[in-house]
Amino acid sequence: MRSRYSAFAMNDAAYLLTSWHSSTRPARLDLDPGLRWTSLEIVDTTGGTAFNTDGTVEFIAHYREAGHPGLLRENSFFVREDGNWVYVRALPSGGK
Repeated sequence: MRSRYSAFAMNDAAYLLTSWHSSTRPARLDLDPGLRWTSLEIVDTTGGTAFNTDGTVEFIAHYREAGHPGLLRENSFFVREDGNWVYVRALPSGGK
C-alpha cells in the first residue's frame, strides 16, 4: 500500500498499473496532476503476511487540490499474483 501511495504522489501511472491485479486493472490510468498527495495513515490491516494469499489495508490518504485539503478513506483488498502483492479493489464498508 505504501508503494502505491508513493506512486500516486509521484504520478507514476506505470507502477500503479503494474501493481494492480490483472482481472481489475484498467487499460490506462490518467492521474490528476493538480492533486498533491500529502500524507498516508494506515488505519488497519488484515492478512498480508508471508503465510497469507490475501489481505486488506484500510487507510486515509490526505491530499490538496486547488489549495483545499481533502482525504480519501478506503479499505483495499490485495492478493498475491505471481508472488507479488497486487491491488484488486476497494471493499465496501465491512466486507470482502
